[in-house]
Amino acid sequence: MSDARIPQSPQFGDQVAPFYRSDETLRLLAGRRSTVAKNLGDPGPSPEQIDDLLRIATRVPDHGKISPWRFILFQGEARAQFGNILRKVFEGANENVPEDLLQFEANRFMRAPLVICIVSTVMERHKIPLWEQELSSGAVGQQLLIGASAMGFAAQWLTEWYAYDAQVKDALGLRSGERVAGFVYVGTATEKPTERVRPNIKNLVMSWPG
Repeated sequence: MSDARIPQSPQFGDQVAPFYRSDETLRLLAGRRSTVAKNLGDPGPSPEQIDDLLRIATRVPDHGKISPWRFILFQGEARAQFGNILRKVFEGANENVPEDLLQFEANRFMRAPLVICIVSTVMERHKIPLWEQELSSGAVGQQLLIGASAMGFAAQWLTEWYAYDAQVKDALGLRSGERVAGFVYVGTATEKPTERVRPNIKNLVMSWPG
């Protein structure tokens, strides 16, 4: 992985290039593959790299320039502390849970040195449709995966049950109307992933009128 800092982003009003020709970027996109969270380990991104990664993540389409998303970071001891909450919530919602499963829930955030929670913060009764605001959060998630890969880290975007649980949302401090778009686990791959089945593009494309 590279410790080099990402160049600064343009400032408001600056002229920017309409495109950035890059064979390396095309190669990354053509081969991008998630690494399962259980195969992520140390080291994770440094504080400076995290700042760069989040800055990259926010350079997404955002109709109305309303930034309908925010981030919650889990690192160090905070991962275990939040895992204790997951364990307690899971145990309360299920009867006769074996200890090994409870321990698995407690260790979910320990699977990677950095977990980034993407919070969708849609603005209701706004001229920008909710669907477009939600899509922007999805773009943030993909940007995190691509940015992490370009930095030399592996990552996986997960939701799992705790992204939708009301008690977990309260523990995260989510406000009314906010939802978890996903948890992005970031670290160094301990095993290389293998390619999965991909869709046949020919089955997904048509020309209009069809």
